[in-house]
Amino acid sequence: MAGFLLRWIFAFILLAATYNPTDWTYSRWVMTSGADNLSIAVLVGLLLIVGYIIYVRATLRSIGVVGMMLVAAVTGAMLWVAYDLGWMSFENPTANTWVALVVLSFVLGIGLSWSHVRRRLSGQADMDDVDD
Repeated sequence: MAGFLLRWIFAFILLAATYNPTDWTYSRWVMTSGADNLSIAVLVGLLLIVGYIIYVRATLRSIGVVGMMLVAAVTGAMLWVAYDLGWMSFENPTANTWVALVVLSFVLGIGLSWSHVRRRLSGQADMDDVDD
């Protein structure tokens, strides 16, 4: 469980560092003062791209596009239930952005963790896990 939480937190940090409704975000920083620090902006952008490649590639390999849509749909259904029960409202655009970041990071966190979960549940290793 701790491994999943760590992967989920890093996915959230990756997404929130790229874009969030505050002023502390890569996209806003690049738009306002990225030209003044172009080399740093390019370096940070490349590091973010590397993070996305790692997460998206691992997620696509472990659960695929259908799995990603299924995790997003289950998470969306949980949000719908929370809305119907009056636990949350979708009237605040800032809160909606944070909810979307949590949902997307949850999809990426599950995708990166799924091979570990499957191995523990089934006792079977993936072909990628087997040494020569």
